[in-house]
Amino acid sequence: MSDCIFCKIIDGDIPSTKVYEDDKIYVFKDIYPKAPVHLLMIPKRHITSLAEVTADDADLMGYMLTKVPQIALQVGCEKGFRTIINTGADGGQEVYHIHIHILGGGGPLPF
Repeated sequence: MSDCIFCKIIDGDIPSTKVYEDDKIYVFKDIYPKAPVHLLMIPKRHITSLAEVTADDADLMGYMLTKVPQIALQVGCEKGFRTIINTGADGGQEVYHIHIHILGGGGPLPF
């Protein structure tokens, strides 16, 4: 999608601090971190939100969830981490390209 900020990040049109990339996903540092480690994992295929996920997306979503702990460990979240998927306006979603927040580091996270 040409107006999607995350699609532009994937395409390299908007700079980001890349942490991990493969043929399916792109992971980068959040520009407004809420924890010492705050990453965003996005699929390279545009999916608007978790509410739009279908059975056709099952393999990609499963892949993303299996990569989360690997990446969290690589960036120093050995004692744990939090994942968040905001969905829709009432769920706090600001960018309409599905993404997983990975937060951790610095001790227990407040709720």
